[in-house]
Amino acid sequence: MRLVWVLLCTAPLVAAPVELSLKRAVQLAVAPEGNTRVQLSAEALKQAESRSAQARGALLPDVGGTFTDQSMTRNLAAMGIQITTPIPGFKIPIFVGPFTTMDARVAATQSVFDFSTIRRFQASKAGVSAARADVGGSAEQVAGQVARAYLAAVRADADVESSKANLTLSEAVLKQAENQKAAGTGTGIEITRARVQLANDRQRLLVAENARRSAGLQLLRAIGLRLDTELLLTDKLQYVPVDAVTMEQAKAQALKERPDLEAQQGREATARLSASATKLERLPSVAAFGDYGSSGSGFDSSLPTRTIGISVRVPLFDGGQRDARRAESASQYRAEKVKTNDLKEQIELDVRLALDELHSAEEQVKVSREGLDLAENELAQARRRYEAGVAIGVEVTDAQSRLERARDNQTAALYNYNVGRIDLAQAMGAVRKSVE
Repeated sequence: MRLVWVLLCTAPLVAAPVELSLKRAVQLAVAPEGNTRVQLSAEALKQAESRSAQARGALLPDVGGTFTDQSMTRNLAAMGIQITTPIPGFKIPIFVGPFTTMDARVAATQSVFDFSTIRRFQASKAGVSAARADVGGSAEQVAGQVARAYLAAVRADADVESSKANLTLSEAVLKQAENQKAAGTGTGIEITRARVQLANDRQRLLVAENARRSAGLQLLRAIGLRLDTELLLTDKLQYVPVDAVTMEQAKAQALKERPDLEAQQGREATARLSASATKLERLPSVAAFGDYGSSGSGFDSSLPTRTIGISVRVPLFDGGQRDARRAESASQYRAEKVKTNDLKEQIELDVRLALDELHSAEEQVKVSREGLDLAENELAQARRRYEAGVAIGVEVTDAQSRLERARDNQTAALYNYNVGRIDLAQAMGAVRKSVE
């Protein structure tokens, strides 16, 4: 009894499989600590916010303090100071010092009129909006990727179940062939044919199990979980009708909801404001400045001093740098406009392809369901005829092969239909909503 207790205590603990639904998989992937792409988009948003804060800082007062305490000597002649005296034989020394100076001061500058800086701040805020939309776009892309990986894993599970059912059927057919031969109504070639089919089904089961392990690893990687996590998928491939939607309705919703389009429009606005800021560099800028402090040879002898003023900067000529920057920023703006138009056309293409794919997959599901019913009936009839001695084993084997193909067709049709649903949701910018 003691040995059993020691073995139980020292045996490694096996983690229970993690039950995972499609909704939960998407939630884990789009969480802040989930998929790598989501994390990177969140960091890009923080960087955009930091750049906006820097641009805002150029419009706020710049305040600084200084304190200097230094001991100096000076050569007055080197400074162009020549002192003569009418007293013969008396000279004023040209080398003075050492002497001490102290200065403690607070200085501030404030932009009063600078349209270019204001435009750059507006451009930075548009950049933040674009980065925030990119976060939503990344989440949508990751949700679609995870949903497809989940469906692939579910399909792999269905393939394993179909392979096991086919293997069970092959074992039953082999048993029937052996019984028929024992009864004197069967032949050895029929038993051999049944064994060949059984061997093929065993191999297909091995391939299906390996594909299931691969699909599970791909799903874990897409979500961002540890690759040694064992999953138990709770959702199955099934036909769930979707609400009817026309092409125009789907396109309108896509143009309204797609976060990647919102992000691209934000980048276009950023480029437009940046181009405007470059143009406004030609205007004069006005700034106020001032300082206040105490200076002297020491703290006891220091006196308060101050400076206040207004500075006006008028750009005249900089070697063509402003013109070059203006041409570059204008080209960048035009490029972003082209990207926006191209993305709108791509959205329409995505919607059209997704709708066609979904409609085709829906018809495939109906046809595969009819084919499966017919194949099951054919096999049942062939086995009854074979058992009654009015048919040979080839009919059973052929019917069995057609049933296996019908099962595969139904699995593929259901997978294509569910993938079509995800593709349409992604084309309309609503993957996360569709899985909730």
